[in-house]
Amino acid sequence: MFKRGCGLEFLLVFCGLELSWSCPRHCICYTGPSTVSCQSHNFLSVPEGIPPHSERIFLQNNKIHRLLRSHFSPTTVTLWIYSNNITYIEPSTFHGFSVLEELDLGDNRHLRSLDSETFRGLNRLHALHLYRCGLSVLPTDIFQGLRNLQYLYLQDNHLEFLQDDIFVDLHNLSHLFLHGNRLWSLHQNTFRGLGALDRLLLHHNRLQWVDRQAFHDLRRLTTLYLFNNSLTELSGECLSLLPALEYLRLNDNPWECDCKAMSLWDWLKKFRGSTSAVGCMAPADTAGKDLKQMRKEDFPNCSGSESLHQSNTWASTDKVSLKKEPPPPQPPHTRPHHPHHSGPYPSPPSPLPHPPTSINGEHAGSGGLPGVAPPQRSGGRSRNCTRQRAKGGKGRGLNDVHTLNEMTDKEYSSPDFGDGRGGKHDPTTPDGSTPRRKHKCTPRTSMGPPSGVQQPTDWAPPQWPGPLLCSLLAVLAPLTTELILR
Repeated sequence: MFKRGCGLEFLLVFCGLELSWSCPRHCICYTGPSTVSCQSHNFLSVPEGIPPHSERIFLQNNKIHRLLRSHFSPTTVTLWIYSNNITYIEPSTFHGFSVLEELDLGDNRHLRSLDSETFRGLNRLHALHLYRCGLSVLPTDIFQGLRNLQYLYLQDNHLEFLQDDIFVDLHNLSHLFLHGNRLWSLHQNTFRGLGALDRLLLHHNRLQWVDRQAFHDLRRLTTLYLFNNSLTELSGECLSLLPALEYLRLNDNPWECDCKAMSLWDWLKKFRGSTSAVGCMAPADTAGKDLKQMRKEDFPNCSGSESLHQSNTWASTDKVSLKKEPPPPQPPHTRPHHPHHSGPYPSPPSPLPHPPTSINGEHAGSGGLPGVAPPQRSGGRSRNCTRQRAKGGKGRGLNDVHTLNEMTDKEYSSPDFGDGRGGKHDPTTPDGSTPRRKHKCTPRTSMGPPSGVQQPTDWAPPQWPGPLLCSLLAVLAPLTTELILR
């Protein structure tokens, strides 16, 4: 009988059936890939009984308040724990998670601080979500070693300052979301190392000072948003370090259109991409004017030397040497009051660039596309697959105000404006199939994008039809038993 029992077990495993199915109470589990969905059940802690080899774990929209090392398995590829009450993450919680590709800790408003070891060793991480976590400071080496990270979501926190070289290891980062914080200055090495960055969103901060060399490593940046800050001036030399720039937003800043603005004015005359209006607030005779539309005669008391150095620099942008530049001016010692933050954020005059959504176009709740390969260009140059060129943008007049509708790529949806359904959804069907997404880039892995996907419903493990199962057992059981008895 014992051998017959072993034969039956072998037969069931051979047919792809399991004798038992371990799944936490109130959760839904299925295979292909192995997934545990425990969302929206008011769990106060990570539920017990999560299968040890689960690849995808969905715990969003609960009330979990602590994450400890024993809670998850290193086989996890996708882990969503957004919209909980997490206040503490044990530093070793994710140690050994060498295959983790997406980690969403967003919308945990009381997290507030992270240990520098929290993400250490996550070598395959593609997307990290830390939006709306109440973070006011980041450890200097918090992102150390995350060389495959492509999407980093830090928007809507309380960050006031970014240390030099905090992103220096993020060589493949293409999207950096820093809007909705309290940043008031950008230094020379704030963004050092981000050579693959395509989109940098810094709007809705308190910026009043940007170092002339702040963007010196951003050679592939196509989109820069600086609107709704406290900038009164910005050096044209600073923007000349962005040779791939196509979309620039500078509106809703208190620009002073005097002699200090000549280098920016001169750069705007040469820029062939899409820009917003640059509304002047001072001096009085320029208030209400658009700096882009002003003429040289509107600067009667300026010698022109203010823009001479920048013009010479633009002619040889590729040869800029940081060692030869004079020391940058020091930032103000006092932090400014930001007039734009006294109430709700005003609606921007044109659409924002959106982070990637799912393959089916649903909202990603700050999701990324961890499967997108790093930018590559033909002929030895990198091609950034995340950007979409404006139609006819390069062939228009120098100071045309182009619409930014082209930027609202259907592959993107805004992470911070919500989708009305509480965030992300699970992409696969119970049989593990994933719809194909329309994208020109070749995915790095076979995993479909974990972001912006369909909500799991009453899913269960695949079930075999009763008559078919009985027929298989009737035919194969005698053969298996005979083989074992021999």
